[in-house]
Amino acid sequence: MKPVIVPIENKYANEVIDLILNIQQKEFNVPITIEDQPDLLNITNFYYTGGGCFWGAFIADELVGTIALIKFSDQEAAIRKMFVKKEYRGKEFSIAQKLLDTLLHYGEENGIDDLYLGTVSILEAALRFYERNHFIRIEKESLPAAFPVMNADNVFCHLKLKK
Repeated sequence: MKPVIVPIENKYANEVIDLILNIQQKEFNVPITIEDQPDLLNITNFYYTGGGCFWGAFIADELVGTIALIKFSDQEAAIRKMFVKKEYRGKEFSIAQKLLDTLLHYGEENGIDDLYLGTVSILEAALRFYERNHFIRIEKESLPAAFPVMNADNVFCHLKLKK
């Protein structure tokens, strides 16, 4: 089954919240709640208003993955909310790669030169995935001042899109 990746908005908020909180809280025991992530309650305003986007990966009408982009300056953006349901991870489905490729294509089409992300060190497979995709780990102090840091994040990465 091939995933279908499409931009999604508020009508999918419940599915998005369910997917993300389950992975954060139950699978990885990250101490984060919906109250810490008000963006998920208003995807349309939070992600689309500044020129970003929020994508969902669907298999047979089931939301199995998400990725989002927040544009925080004319040429800089942050990757947020990259999550794939456990049973759909890995090379068999390549959902994470397809989600990231969709976001990278959007970034290139929309004049984004630099992509940044923050994550938590416990998500080791995610960090390896980003490194395979040419992201470089950077210190928090090296982030642009406008980068929207999440409280839980303790590892940061950068990818130069424009060579």
